[in-house]
Amino acid sequence: LFDSQNNNRGGYNVAGIKYYSGSVLPIEWTNQHSCGDQNANCDIIMQYLCDAKIRDGTSTTTIPDNSAQSSQVLYGMHESYSYYQDCKLRDRNLGLFTADRKLNGDTAIYTRQNEAGTRNGFECPEERDYYPYWHPTPWVDIAVLTTDLKRCEFYKTESANVKSRYACVGSKSATIPNNADDCVNVGQGEWKEFLPQSGLEPPACIKAPWSRDNHLGNGNSVPGHPNYYNWTIPNTPSPNCVFRIRYNISTGDYDGWNKDADGQVTVTATVLTTNINAQAATATNPTVKQATQTISTLDLTPKLSLNKAQAFRRGYVFRQNPVIMPFNSIPGLGLQLAINTNQFGRTFEDRSHTFSIVSPPADINGAPIYNLNVRGKRGNIVQVFPAVEYDFVPDTLIVPLNSYIHVQWTGSNTNPQDNAGQGTAGTDRSNMVLLRPSNYIEGNGQAGPSNGHWGNSYPADLDSSETLLGWSRADRQSLALLNIAGDNSELNAAGPYFDLGPRKVTQPGTYYYLCTRNNNFSNRDQKSKIIVQKGSQIASEISEGVSQEKLTSSHGHKLKTTLPKHHHNSLGNKIS
Repeated sequence: LFDSQNNNRGGYNVAGIKYYSGSVLPIEWTNQHSCGDQNANCDIIMQYLCDAKIRDGTSTTTIPDNSAQSSQVLYGMHESYSYYQDCKLRDRNLGLFTADRKLNGDTAIYTRQNEAGTRNGFECPEERDYYPYWHPTPWVDIAVLTTDLKRCEFYKTESANVKSRYACVGSKSATIPNNADDCVNVGQGEWKEFLPQSGLEPPACIKAPWSRDNHLGNGNSVPGHPNYYNWTIPNTPSPNCVFRIRYNISTGDYDGWNKDADGQVTVTATVLTTNINAQAATATNPTVKQATQTISTLDLTPKLSLNKAQAFRRGYVFRQNPVIMPFNSIPGLGLQLAINTNQFGRTFEDRSHTFSIVSPPADINGAPIYNLNVRGKRGNIVQVFPAVEYDFVPDTLIVPLNSYIHVQWTGSNTNPQDNAGQGTAGTDRSNMVLLRPSNYIEGNGQAGPSNGHWGNSYPADLDSSETLLGWSRADRQSLALLNIAGDNSELNAAGPYFDLGPRKVTQPGTYYYLCTRNNNFSNRDQKSKIIVQKGSQIASEISEGVSQEKLTSSHGHKLKTTLPKHHHNSLGNKIS
């Protein structure tokens, strides 16, 4: 369905998840590379797409590039067949930085990251790698999280949510022109305006949260928990939607936003033999040397006390795995750098399985709704990496009294058969049961009533007067037994999808709960808590995005037709 850069770990392939318009959904992710600090320029882009033809499919086989076969429900589909055909035939943006890569074609399926034009579903590679994209795209912007807040105005005003896109329609040329002049004069087509969808707002744009290199774990949204963003589900009911998150890392070695910063030059073997790069490469691997090589003339000298000729001689050029001479006084000493020129600005992506957006029940009367779901997959910590073991999302949910919580989760029946876990091999199952009370007196007694305790592994007596959020005994039984009347001790008789529906929170306090199947004391923990506060302050903070920490949890929580032609950083610039 899309190019995941080989970071594919499956997901919850049992459909049924639905989110109510206006409800708050915490989006959590991990990214392999650092974000939010000086190590790399980073942008995280969140978008969604709704369309009647979107589907998960029942096979992992890539959908065929064939009009008739593309309609078969066997194959998953996000972008449409016609969208990809337009991308495949449309001229690529020749102003984009390609470094020393040799692209196999000149249409929009060929990019610095995808020089061979490899197809993944009906995704358009040029659109995938650059943001904001300059041609019509079906994706709707949610948020941009960036290391450079000065770009926020640009991202907001150039978003396709609020600004028209143009495309050449009816062109008679062999390829589809990507600009107005060629469309009219060469293709004899119409340069057509595509208006934004009605009612859309610009994407939110905030500072990207910090995360650490080579550490697919927690960030600093709230220490010790994954980075997250609270998405308020839009008022666009649809039975078939999908969520996409991308992030880009771009090096600080050059200015990716400077349209004059790049170029290419073809260098002859005669010149190369005077260069330490060619000498070292030939000595270690004779096959590296070619009669001619194309390198980028990207200027890396502004921060060096070298002129361009000196930089070239000593290897300070932007090329594949250069060998540099850090000591001019030792000309025979070369150090090879691990630089892949198609990855110095690189985009990573993940997507959800399909979900639906529905209107909330009329009797909720506009009260806030908070989503409570399950993340993770079956297996021990090594087997599931870079995903995680089971947990509720959010881990700590803070809501105001008289709001609603929508409890639902889904999973898969096709996890690897040898992955560790309780119950039937290969299956995801969860339930939600209040923990038994604290065994000892804790705190100063000022935090309000507490129900259950994280230190315990046994549930409460659910027949007692102790309640969960003021919910009925029938709801407590449904959450615990998943509506199965017979033997269901390890939840095997239930399906992976469960939906309690939205329930009103009528009792303040702190509630600690667990999943009885997956909470395995010495191996994995699936416990969480809900804090119900009196008053409306938290609700206003969520709607205004004032306090990230209070948004929904204390753990984690809330074109212009043509862009500058030399837009280096991929994305404009992977959920576990």
